[in-house]
Amino acid sequence: MNTARIGVDIGGTFTDLVLFGDNGETFFTKVPSTPAKPEQAVLTGIKRITDTAGLDVSKVTEVVHGTTVGSNTLLQKVGAKTGLITTKGFRDVLEIGRVRTPTMFDLSWEKAVPLISRRYRLEVDERSTADGRILKPLDEKEIIQIGEFFTREGVESVAICFLNSYRNPENEQRALELMHKHFPHLYVTASVSVLPEIREYERTSTTAVNAYVLPSLRAYFARLESGLKEIGVAAPLLISNSNGGLSSAEMAQEKPVFFISSGRSAGVVGAGRLGEAMGEKDLVVFDMGGTTASASLIYKGELARANEYEFRAGISTPSRFIKAGGYLMRVPTVDVAEVGSGAGSIARIDEGGLMHVGPLSAGADPGPVCYGIGGNSPTVTDANVVLGFLPASLAGGTMDLDVAGARAVIKRDLADPLKLSIEDAAFGIREVANINMARTIKAVTVERGVDPRNFTLLAFGGSGPVHACDLARTLGIRRVIFPKSPGVFTATGMLAAKVERYFLRPLNGFLDQLPVEQVNTLLTEMRSEAVSLLAEEGYQEGQVDFNFEADLRFKGQDFELPIALPENVTEAHRESLRAAFRDAYKGIYGYASEDSVEIVNIRLNASGNSGNRLQFVAQRPEPSDAQPATRKIYFSRDDQWLDTPIYERSTFQGGVAGPLIIQSPDTTIVIPPRAQADLDAFGNVVATLA
Repeated sequence: MNTARIGVDIGGTFTDLVLFGDNGETFFTKVPSTPAKPEQAVLTGIKRITDTAGLDVSKVTEVVHGTTVGSNTLLQKVGAKTGLITTKGFRDVLEIGRVRTPTMFDLSWEKAVPLISRRYRLEVDERSTADGRILKPLDEKEIIQIGEFFTREGVESVAICFLNSYRNPENEQRALELMHKHFPHLYVTASVSVLPEIREYERTSTTAVNAYVLPSLRAYFARLESGLKEIGVAAPLLISNSNGGLSSAEMAQEKPVFFISSGRSAGVVGAGRLGEAMGEKDLVVFDMGGTTASASLIYKGELARANEYEFRAGISTPSRFIKAGGYLMRVPTVDVAEVGSGAGSIARIDEGGLMHVGPLSAGADPGPVCYGIGGNSPTVTDANVVLGFLPASLAGGTMDLDVAGARAVIKRDLADPLKLSIEDAAFGIREVANINMARTIKAVTVERGVDPRNFTLLAFGGSGPVHACDLARTLGIRRVIFPKSPGVFTATGMLAAKVERYFLRPLNGFLDQLPVEQVNTLLTEMRSEAVSLLAEEGYQEGQVDFNFEADLRFKGQDFELPIALPENVTEAHRESLRAAFRDAYKGIYGYASEDSVEIVNIRLNASGNSGNRLQFVAQRPEPSDAQPATRKIYFSRDDQWLDTPIYERSTFQGGVAGPLIIQSPDTTIVIPPRAQADLDAFGNVVATLA
């Protein structure tokens, strides 16, 4: 091995690293996350994994990184003190939103508090018309006065979003120039640089999120890049974005809203690559880490993607049907449902005497009680330790578990108040967590009109394999795949991703009437821009893949669907585009009208393919006659404690009936009674449930 790429995924409890050598060698490690300074765990992990691989850090050619810094900033509401400058009359767009609720009859629902308080949402008397004419030019004195007010009030970051600026950005760009010139200490985001698209609420919300997380993300990436140089890594830093692709750290520092779902999407991309290699085209992808669990769908070999995402309490999802529950980001994203129910999720009893699990997590600090580093509340991990599912130590033997401490806290906080045995209380934690996570899978299957029983479950994450078979049974799924090194699979997925750039141009008109020449001119301009920008990152035009889409809708509708668009449009494509749109619409909503079709935007996803992506290849372990150990495990109230064989993943040969446990340094695979565990040609463990 002469050189290597490293994938890094920061989780709530552990930071995972995978090293991929130029000759196909792979190494992985897990280190405890350092929430106060996440980069410390990354740097520690890189030094550890290069030492393990016997590689000098100067030989690292690329560091690919997924981070939860952006999502945690939103979740914990610890972003910058932010201001908004908008057109007169549109101060309350963030309050008004979409004038709807996520659930019709939930009287307890409360609208998310805007990230920018009304005091810091200020108006200027400018106006552009819907066709792009400047009706009122910008009063530059107003901008300067607003900047002075923000400075006095301690505002750190500013969002600028003017009505119809997507049609003519002149006023907005001038406001941006003035803010940079007179107030260089402020972070400033203009909507036209983030989302030059129709709809003032969506554009304002996306710009506000970008401004809110910008200082923390920029500071984090600056510290990380500096730390990498200090330890001798001169390789470029690439960041996994919400769409599962890779972008430069510079772009992430300018447009962090594209990276809020940075880590979770990479695992889905890896699952897609693995499914492609295996010939598995229909997969439910399930990822469970320390703080959250997520699910996505691969249908007919295609990843489910969307162009917007709402970050909110409970389940966060790009659902087309459940909106207005949180902070909207109109950005390309892998269609992933996520819930705050991970291995570190805290179990508690509410005022009515019912048990809840999550969304509050013990994370890495103070962590679950069994970690022995200060945790004082029962978590899902503590329950799994008490029930025997987890070994005596985690992370390759670097963390010994305190079983007695886990039993004591479950007895104190749950078992005694509910008058249950410790085992029953621990099993209750596991059941509640499983129900929460089953909701995420239903959100991307049943709620989309898809029957999960027709799919195979692909499970990964540090804790996903511990719960996957139970979830599959709950949902009627009979087959579960556990990839090699599932505990670090998200970091592996980053190494399988490509560098991507996104481009958007508004284009309004009826599909049947829009001049083909106008469309092709726009496509040519977007393609040239993509080639130019990706050339700066080392990709020749022949290494760039272009995927164009048109946002289409029926006449009079407010929202649209993306439909694949050829690079060179002809008159013959009008009908094929209309037919493709009607099929997509009918697949989602169950019907399609005969109304005229409108085009709203043209999108381009340009990806650079250098050929050094990680490949999944067939491989099996060497034959072994190693015999399993045993330990007692509490699988259910019916089965209770069972003597269970414990296999090491590195020597497991397959063909074993459950119950059994398959252990590796990165995770534990639980195969329950009435199930069969086999090994496929790729070294994946495949569970078949009766």
